[in-house]
Amino acid sequence: MKNFNNKHHSNLVISSFIVFFSVLLPACSIQNKNTASHEKVEPEAPNILFIYTDDQAPWAIGSSGNKQAITPNLDKFASQGMSFPNAYTTTPVCSPSRAGLMTSRYGYELGIDDWINTHYKSLTHLEPELGLDTSLQTWPDILQDAGYYTGLIGKWHLGELDKYHPTKQGYHEFTGFRSGGNSPIHPKIEKDGVVSTFKGLTSDVLTQEAIGFIQRNHQKKFALSLHYRAPHTKWLPVAPEDEAPYKNMDMVLPHPNYPDLNVKKAKKSMAEYLSSVRSIDRNVGTLLAELDKLGLAENTLVVFTSDHGYNMGHNGIWHKGNGHWILNKNPKGTKNIPAGDRPNMYDNSLKVPTIVRWPSVVKANTRNMSSVSNLDWFPTIVEIAKGKTAAQSTIRGKSFISALQDEQLLVSTDYYAAYSTLHQSITQMRMYSDGQFKLVKDFKNKGRDEFYDLQKDPGETQNLIATTNPKLQQKINAFDDIIFKKMLATDDPVLEQFFGDKK
Repeated sequence: MKNFNNKHHSNLVISSFIVFFSVLLPACSIQNKNTASHEKVEPEAPNILFIYTDDQAPWAIGSSGNKQAITPNLDKFASQGMSFPNAYTTTPVCSPSRAGLMTSRYGYELGIDDWINTHYKSLTHLEPELGLDTSLQTWPDILQDAGYYTGLIGKWHLGELDKYHPTKQGYHEFTGFRSGGNSPIHPKIEKDGVVSTFKGLTSDVLTQEAIGFIQRNHQKKFALSLHYRAPHTKWLPVAPEDEAPYKNMDMVLPHPNYPDLNVKKAKKSMAEYLSSVRSIDRNVGTLLAELDKLGLAENTLVVFTSDHGYNMGHNGIWHKGNGHWILNKNPKGTKNIPAGDRPNMYDNSLKVPTIVRWPSVVKANTRNMSSVSNLDWFPTIVEIAKGKTAAQSTIRGKSFISALQDEQLLVSTDYYAAYSTLHQSITQMRMYSDGQFKLVKDFKNKGRDEFYDLQKDPGETQNLIATTNPKLQQKINAFDDIIFKKMLATDDPVLEQFFGDKK
């Protein structure tokens, strides 16, 4: 049993201030006044299959309306469950997002601001021993205590050292890779503590390992996390049938008229990216068919989501929160941001595809427009599994099981996110949106603040931060206050770094 003591206390402000501002802060999961009027359903605790892709944007699924995303299995899956078009991650890059999923804490609270980089030793700011502190409670820990047999297959990226091993974080079994990267074919995978090369396409290999786990444990109550590598670059090779639709397709780009866009490169990248997405789609179909074959579909909660979103020509960039320009000639860089980089908190980087199928509870072919974050999975899964969170654990997310039971119920409408880039560029970004307007602040670099009207400009093409409109100026000031209060409430280290005693 872990000793779940919080090792990340800060002396930033006295506790009374934190309590005070926490009360003032509009919660990122605003409860609908009608929530209490809905009868609470107490279904049986189901098996859990949590499918987690890497770098998949919500627009990269056919059910989103994108005709270029050819994903028949995921589209069928969406028709069998509930989709969340406003699901997002609180950090648009791998490791801090995954840490948030596991602990329901912001990455900066855990000392994990950016993707964990253990390979470039020459960069002095890196911490080779960085990983997820095992004193923190994870939801797999709780599921173990609740009687689940737990497994993780695929990508970990929360510490490569033995002391951070997934089996010390709540998983009975681990078959996968501890680092962030791997090859799309013939991957090196750790199984039973031994690393060896597995022959085949990585997505197919991981799926077969997942099927093996389910077959061995289908008579138990199980919880399996399947963390695919795809559609992370590099995207190819994939199976011929996954690539075939894109061989001769003229790809349509989201912002084809962006100034000086490298259209040829963007189209080629889009085709390869969607081919990789198709490899996921095919494998999800295989996996769901196995649940049907074993008679497990009715009593298995299946989640499909990703660690963060992706850009492919959107706003002239590709990649995620640590984006890169995809132009013929890059704009000039700065001291902290090289010429080729465009760190960002665009919605395309933050939002993730999210589909939930739970036949006994979730109504088929529905959509819920609530804003839900990766931090919300912890309390939601724990509630579904009838587990119990330790009293000492700090949980930032909110359970959205009531939204799963009612597609019309809005449990939240706003979202908060944070990203401090440390590798390609150096930033300290914090962001808040109420669903209509959005403010992004960079505390490290003056002149990079952004404000968007998402209702009029969903592509975030017009930065209104310099507006002279009094109503918009008032909105910017209000959002600025909300961000500051959220930083106070979570002991954000950026406050001490940039404000010191002025806080």
